[in-house]
Amino acid sequence: MSLKPGDIAPDFTLVSSGKEKVTLSEYRGKNVVLLFFPLAFTGVCTAELCSVRDTMEDYNKLNTEVMAISVDSHFSLAKFGQEQGYNFKLLSDFNKEVSALYGTLYEKFAYNMNGVSKRSAFVVDREGIIRYAEVLENAGEVPDFTAINETLKTLD
Repeated sequence: MSLKPGDIAPDFTLVSSGKEKVTLSEYRGKNVVLLFFPLAFTGVCTAELCSVRDTMEDYNKLNTEVMAISVDSHFSLAKFGQEQGYNFKLLSDFNKEVSALYGTLYEKFAYNMNGVSKRSAFVVDREGIIRYAEVLENAGEVPDFTAINETLKTLD
């Protein structure tokens, strides 16, 4: 399934690194950036999420909640978030259901790992409509944060 701008964002509930249930539809009224990433504690993922951490003020000014999702357990994500000082939600898609729902799941990944999230970005507006969608096949690339921020600026 390939989600695109204009589609309704599939709703989900995942457990955060703080062991809280987080449901996307409960964020209606705010813009949401969903960032799927392959694995905690890896170089590109850490750099990507640190860049988001360091620009969180920009997201806050745009009434935007950032949520980063991987197939890591919430225990691993808690340690990862603590070590890096992340200031946004880290969500565990351990059962790979949300990654599959959003079309962001590798069948085969490095070192013979199956079912790892593809690096992806979705901007969901206040009404729950996808306004930006980017699914990367190459895990060494990062989403186009300039395009993400430009999309956010067009949403009132």
